[in-house]
Amino acid sequence: MDIFLDTANLEQIKKGARLGVVRGVTTNPTLVAKEGIGDYKSVVQEIASIIPGPISAEVVVEGVEAMLEQARDIATWAPNVVVKIPSTTDGLEVITALDKENIKVNMTLCFSLNQALLGALAGAAFVSPFVGRLDDIGHDGMELVSDMVKVYRQYQLETKVLAASIRHPLHCVLAARAGADIATVPFKVLMQMMQHPLTDVGQTRFLDDWHKVQNAQK
Repeated sequence: MDIFLDTANLEQIKKGARLGVVRGVTTNPTLVAKEGIGDYKSVVQEIASIIPGPISAEVVVEGVEAMLEQARDIATWAPNVVVKIPSTTDGLEVITALDKENIKVNMTLCFSLNQALLGALAGAAFVSPFVGRLDDIGHDGMELVSDMVKVYRQYQLETKVLAASIRHPLHCVLAARAGADIATVPFKVLMQMMQHPLTDVGQTRFLDDWHKVQNAQK
């Protein structure tokens, strides 16, 4: 399972790149505005220069023609940009048109297997089930991820399952067990994935023992 960062914070993205485990980034205008670091296009382009993998950038208009126009523009921002299109009827029409133009799409805001199936049939390169938001309303978000993986594999659909709205490290574990192709995570969750109290205790003990050996040799 690949790990993407869900952020527009350039320092976090650079840190993820140095760690060598971040394969892509998902972002949107809200995340860019939160950082207060410039206009949407320039930020996406800088992110795309840091991470060579897929960088998802979202359309922010409604209506088929408006979305198509904006999506085509976003697709020119960098070679590795993927356009995020919502899981709506208009969005489905847009995905179909963009697929014919060889523009990669991440169908976002997916909350049902029906949406996921139609998005894949329309040609989306990625479909993003929003796990945390489903959990928030009493549904099992990870069950949708598992169902999507099974259906895509059963029918040999090439669309990748991109688990989104990840809230904590357990979501990452469950997404990996379910067979998700990708989990996109906040930077905080990425850091938490490497944390374990026994690692900290063990490292402290090893260093203390080493210092004792060094001091005894003086």
